Amino acid sequence: MVEVINKYETIFILNPAFDEEKTNEVVEKFKSLISQHGEVTNVDVWGKRRLAYEIKDCTEGYYVFVEFSSKPDFPEELDRIYRITDGILRSIIVKKED
Repeated sequence: MVEVINKYETIFILNPAFDEEKTNEVVEKFKSLISQHGEVTNVDVWGKRRLAYEIKDCTEGYYVFVEFSSKPDFPEELDRIYRITDGILRSIIVKKED
C-alpha cells in the first residue's frame, strides 16, 4: 500500500507578552512536534505584527509560518495541540495543492 504524504502550511500567532525565551521555547516545541510526524521544509518567523482586530486583549501577535509535509491524519492532531497550548492566540493549517 502506498503511503500518502501531503504538503501543508501553518501559521500560528503567539501572545506578544511572552519574553524571548518563552517565545523561542513554544516555536521549538512546534517545530519538533511537526518534525516527529513529518518533514519541516521551511520555518519563517515573521515576528511581532499588529493584529487586524483585538484577540484576548492583545493588539499585536508574534507570527510564525511553517511549511511541512506529513500524513493526512497529523494536521487534525496539530490543530488540537494548538488549541490546548497556552499563549497561542490563533492558528490555521492549510493543505497545499500540487
